[in-house]
Formats: sequence, structure tokens, C-alpha cells
Amino acid sequence: MSTTNYNIRLDQELKDKAFSVLEGYGLTPSQAIKLFLHQVAETNSIPLSFDYHVNSNNSPIKTVAESHSND
Repeated sequence: MSTTNYNIRLDQELKDKAFSVLEGYGLTPSQAIKLFLHQVAETNSIPLSFDYHVNSNNSPIKTVAESHSND
């Protein structure tokens, strides 16, 4: 299998924090990125967890308006 190079630009603080975490897991940045991309390719989804939940019944404006009407 042939390989390719891919360059990214990162904020220095983000790089330092993330690479430190990866080092704690015994991973190089290259290994971590390869793991991430393998998961994306295998599952056809982004393997991340978000704590944001969408409530389709309420728009943000409606929710804010309702919260102020209870005052």
C-alpha cells in the first residue's frame, strides 16, 4: 500500500496539550491520527462524543423566550 503525507496547522497550545495526552497513552501523534482515520473509514462516522443534545421541539429563541416569561 502506498502512503501519502498530510500537513496540518495547529495552535501551539492545542498541539502541546493534545500531544501530552497522546504521550500518556503511549501514542505518537501519527499513530493517533491513523487510529482516528481508520475508525472513520470503518464506521462511516466521526468517532467522537459530544455533550450537546438537540431538542427538535424547541428553537433557541423559543427556549429563551419561555425562560423569560416564567420570571
